[in-house]
Amino acid sequence: MTLIRLFFVALVMCGTFTAYGQPKGKIIDQVVAVVGNNLILQSDIDNQLQQLKSQGNDSLPIDECTILEELLFQKLLVHQAELDSVTVSEGQVEGELDQRMRYYIAQAGSEKKLEEFMGKSIAELKAEYKEDLKKILLAKTMQGKITQDVKVTPADVRAFYNTIPKDSLPMVNSEVEICHIVKRPPVNQEVKAAVKEKLQKLRDRIVAGEDFAALAVLYSEDGSAAYGGELGFKTRNELVPEFSAAGFGLQGKDVSPVIESQFGFHIIQMIERRGEQANLRHILMVPKVLNSDLLKAQQYLDSVKIVIDKEKLNFKDAANKFSDDAETKYNGGTLVNQNSGTTRFETSEMDAGLFFTVDKLKVGEMSAPVKFTTNDGKQAYRILYLKERTEPHKANLKEDYQKLQNVALAKKQQKTVESWVKKRRALTYVKIDDEFRKCKLKYDWFDEPLSKSEQQKQ
Repeated sequence: MTLIRLFFVALVMCGTFTAYGQPKGKIIDQVVAVVGNNLILQSDIDNQLQQLKSQGNDSLPIDECTILEELLFQKLLVHQAELDSVTVSEGQVEGELDQRMRYYIAQAGSEKKLEEFMGKSIAELKAEYKEDLKKILLAKTMQGKITQDVKVTPADVRAFYNTIPKDSLPMVNSEVEICHIVKRPPVNQEVKAAVKEKLQKLRDRIVAGEDFAALAVLYSEDGSAAYGGELGFKTRNELVPEFSAAGFGLQGKDVSPVIESQFGFHIIQMIERRGEQANLRHILMVPKVLNSDLLKAQQYLDSVKIVIDKEKLNFKDAANKFSDDAETKYNGGTLVNQNSGTTRFETSEMDAGLFFTVDKLKVGEMSAPVKFTTNDGKQAYRILYLKERTEPHKANLKEDYQKLQNVALAKKQQKTVESWVKKRRALTYVKIDDEFRKCKLKYDWFDEPLSKSEQQKQ
């Protein structure tokens, strides 16, 4: 069930669209199941199967019975969330919807191509799929609430490890633990002034009557440009402080002065305010870093490396003192693997630039300053330090504790969810079309057992 559930989560997180190139099929629809007040349609199942086939996943052990059970599980989560008054904010829904819409626009090639293919405008598509997405996020939030107090102790991890037969212990590939010290190049003041001037001229045009959204499409360097700079409903906390302060202070269709944030320079316009949330649009321009400024960053790290080489400062303390990476500077510059949540990386999990630099290092060695692209898409330099490298081996508690802890926690969370489903199922109205009684489901979803004649047909 674990593999299937993981795949299903990945599938629904892609939204309710079928894959680009396969619009929803036009079938005679019908309700096949009811959970509380939530319906499951035959088209829900058919569209999921269609998407699986379009993605070349025919080999996975997933059929309409598997998808039905996952949908029953999702609807049960939604039903309980409604009873418990669990909510997701409008900002969460809009932000997730915008993110997914950008993905589909990229898949299609442009906003216009997506609209032509789907036969609807972006606004119509967002409106059509908003409620489905809200329920997906509601189910995810409810599941998080169910498992939020689940913890594993070192004793739990050890007990879990001891349940694995020694001849069944998985092989762990070679992994590395990497630290870095980052130097972002200072942006030339003349370049910043030129960007601010360009934005000020755009602001003047908007104030004079030109359309903000049209200019955002033409000039903004943010992904929201495809939507006329529109960000969707967000709370103050979902935006960086400088941006939210300027945006939430606007009245009507006023345009903010040029403001600076960590992403660059913006002008902002209020579209609509709903209580603590606001739908804003903006134009972003990012000052370009000059090669001469990049060279200064490289030279700065050269000097930092010399200090470390002369043992005047260890790498951990140097990261704390000199690194511009706020996420790692206080943990010795140690990189965290976002896939596993651990501090170790397999070679396949590193981008080419990182791999080819680290692969040449011995444990305890530093690289020369190397250029790279930061998470916010900017050019910078960094020194890399190879803290540890493991050889391929069978999983063990000493070297793979974090991995084993994650698996043990996932299993404990799964048991908690399974126990919750059994309890809530007994208290929830569930009705399933008799056609699906042939399904071998994990939970007892049916309200009454098969008759003898039905049993003989199985």
